[in-house]
Amino acid sequence: MPRKLISVDLSKPPSCQPTPVHNRWHPDIPFVASLKQGEVVRVECLDWTGGQISDNDCADDIQNVDLTQVHYLSGPIEVDGAEPGDVLVVHLLDLGPLQQSEWGFTGIFAKENGGGFLTQHFPTAAKAIWNFEGIYATSRHIPGVRVPGLVHPGLIGCLPSKELLDEWNKRERELVATDPNRVPPLAELPNKKGALLGKLEGTADWERVALEAARTVPPREHGGNCDIKNLSKGSVCYFPVYVKGAGLSMGDMHFSQGDGEISFCGAIEMAGFVDLKVEIMKGGMEKLAMKNPIFKPGPVEPRFSRHLVFEGISVDEQGKQFYLDAHVSYRMACLNFVNYLKKFSYR
Repeated sequence: MPRKLISVDLSKPPSCQPTPVHNRWHPDIPFVASLKQGEVVRVECLDWTGGQISDNDCADDIQNVDLTQVHYLSGPIEVDGAEPGDVLVVHLLDLGPLQQSEWGFTGIFAKENGGGFLTQHFPTAAKAIWNFEGIYATSRHIPGVRVPGLVHPGLIGCLPSKELLDEWNKRERELVATDPNRVPPLAELPNKKGALLGKLEGTADWERVALEAARTVPPREHGGNCDIKNLSKGSVCYFPVYVKGAGLSMGDMHFSQGDGEISFCGAIEMAGFVDLKVEIMKGGMEKLAMKNPIFKPGPVEPRFSRHLVFEGISVDEQGKQFYLDAHVSYRMACLNFVNYLKKFSYR
């Protein structure tokens, strides 16, 4: 049995967890637990909203979710012997929902509160609740469909160095400045509102760190919100180490997900656990010429014998031609698929 390293209590808010959690990235967030190479441990995680979404038939909680208070992460975990320049090799051994919470949700986020890849076409909040039975999920809101799960952490990575954090904040501020009034914004900049900083809560350093700490929405050089559906049982993650002890954190557990989350909350979100062990590749960043993490998906995934493939090309909704634009092409492929579902349903 794995040693339970981090526990969560779903009856309590994120700020009152038995092991402090965090929802920002900063090198000064203290470690909450430690482990050694080869040790098998279990890490429990809240759902990404920290319990803001309820098992009911109303989407008001999706409409009004406070996005300054999301992506609650279990960690940072100190790995004995990890140093800057190393690579942390994380083996995902087992993953699943918490026994006391075998349900999840999918949401379309409102354009003015989160939005999504197709928010110009689907600007209104909506929600589906899913119940788990073994490897399958069913929803009373989407009758007649049973989805085989592929459980994975949507968000996993190590703490950044102060230098890397400063680089993130600089480039993201520059991006926002190109269109400061855009809805939704081009990036979520540091914001102390809603910040939860683990063991820093109530300390003199909280204000400074909250004003500097990076938000958790995008993936970055350290890992983060990668949302890779195949990072399930048997997967191996290779993360660059930027601080002594690595500071591994994870959360945003998904029962299943497609190739990305086109509705912003497009996975089946849940509270869950990760069983893992780690190794350290000394000097691994140089050996692997690593700038971003490397992922080796495991051999486990649902098996389908037939597929429909929807093509998208670099011509947008208004018929404007673009040059090899993957963003436009992917959006158009998604819309072609949605239009098919509207005509023929999902059955």
